[in-house]
Amino acid sequence: MSEQEITIHRDRLGAGVVEVTFNRPHRRNAFTRAMYGELRALCEELREDRSVGVLVLRGAGGKAFAAGNEISDFLDTDAVAYENWIRELLEMLFALPQVTIAAVDGVCVGGGLAVATHCDLRVATAASRFGYPIARTLGNALSASIVYRCAATFGESLTREMLLASRLVTADRAYAVGAVAACVDDAAALDAEVAALADGIGHASRVTLRVTKDQLHRRALATEAAPADEEAMLTEVYNGPDFREGVRAFLAKEKPAFGRD
Repeated sequence: MSEQEITIHRDRLGAGVVEVTFNRPHRRNAFTRAMYGELRALCEELREDRSVGVLVLRGAGGKAFAAGNEISDFLDTDAVAYENWIRELLEMLFALPQVTIAAVDGVCVGGGLAVATHCDLRVATAASRFGYPIARTLGNALSASIVYRCAATFGESLTREMLLASRLVTADRAYAVGAVAACVDDAAALDAEVAALADGIGHASRVTLRVTKDQLHRRALATEAAPADEEAMLTEVYNGPDFREGVRAFLAKEKPAFGRD
């Protein structure tokens, strides 16, 4: 992985704040396996680091937080195992003792939305869009826990609209349902909102924040557990003709021709 694909800064936004920037603007910051690996390593470090109180995640370029996953990474791997590995990372991110903030400026779809919904707070520019248009693009399926987390964040109606109608949700609609904590005009206002949030959190009781996060995490574990037969369902999807066609069409920059069975 190029060291430029993900950057990590400590204390630039204030003491105890770690800022991660996904830096592949030419690919709308789509996640590679290596980027996930570095984010996973950071989560492993932070869960034991009591000097850090806030983690901020953002995308470079002003066009996207992250536009899904790098599809070519699925070609030479067990897709279900890769999906499970990503899900484990998301669970680690969600369980961090730090308060996590997704600063969204632009498109936030697929893997990008999964990361954002596993953060505690989301703030977005007015031009931002959220969604899972996978039924029209790849023909794959999400892990159940990712679907449940989206529904817990955006509500069931918008989650159904994103997944079943392949529609992107605007930032103002996301704000209206509480999925984002603030919807601001532009990137400068987004930076100011993130800085204000980080500063306020920095003055709060770490004990209160940590216990509250643990309580909310326990509630999520009780209500968002995946079904027992999920791996078999995902294996059927990822080994099926629609996903093969979706990957082929995506890499060829064509519209997929999915079957109607």
